[in-house]
Amino acid sequence: MITLIVAAMGGYLLGSVPFGLVISRSLGLGDLRQIGSGNIGATNVLRTGHKGAALATLLLDSGKGAIAVLVARYLLGEEAANIAGVAAFFGHCFPVWLGFKGGKGVATFLGTMLALSWPIGLIACATWGLAALIGCISSLSALIAAVVAPIAAYGLGMHCVALSGAIMAVLIYWRHKANIARIIAGTEPKIGKKG
Repeated sequence: MITLIVAAMGGYLLGSVPFGLVISRSLGLGDLRQIGSGNIGATNVLRTGHKGAALATLLLDSGKGAIAVLVARYLLGEEAANIAGVAAFFGHCFPVWLGFKGGKGVATFLGTMLALSWPIGLIACATWGLAALIGCISSLSALIAAVVAPIAAYGLGMHCVALSGAIMAVLIYWRHKANIARIIAGTEPKIGKKG
C-alpha cells in the first residue's frame, strides 16, 4: 500500500507541472489562462500562433504521463504503473501549483496510454489523428479517442489498462462539458484558430 501511495504522489507531482504555461511565458506569448479557451494545454498554445511552442507542450504534457508510468513500472511494478499514470493525469487536470485549475488532460492521457500499452496508445493516437483530420476539432477528436482506448484495451483483455483508461475518459468528458455544448451548437473552434 505504501508503494502505491508513493507511486500516486510521484505521478501527481510530475503531472502537475504546467509545461504549457511555462513555455508560453518563457517565449513571451502571454498568460495562456487569458488566451483562447484559457486552457494550459497544447491546443490553446497553438492559438497563440506559435506551432513550435504547441508541439513542445504536446510532447512534454504527454511525456510526463509516460514517464510516470515507466518509472513506477521499473521501480514498483505494473499496478503502481497504472496508478502513477492516472495520478499524473489528475495532476495535469488539477495541479497544486495553479490552485487545482489545470488542463483537460488529453495529451497526458495519450502519453499515459502509450506507456501502459503501446498498442492501445497507438490506437488512441491514431483515432485522435483521424478524427482531427476529418473534423478539424481537437476536443471532438479527444472525446472519440478517450472512448476508443479503454474499449480497445478491454477487448484485448488488458483489464487494468482498460480501467485506467476509463477513469481518465470519464474525467476528460467532464472537463470537456463546455466543449461538448459548443460542438452540439456548432460553435466549437477549429484546430489552430487563434485566440
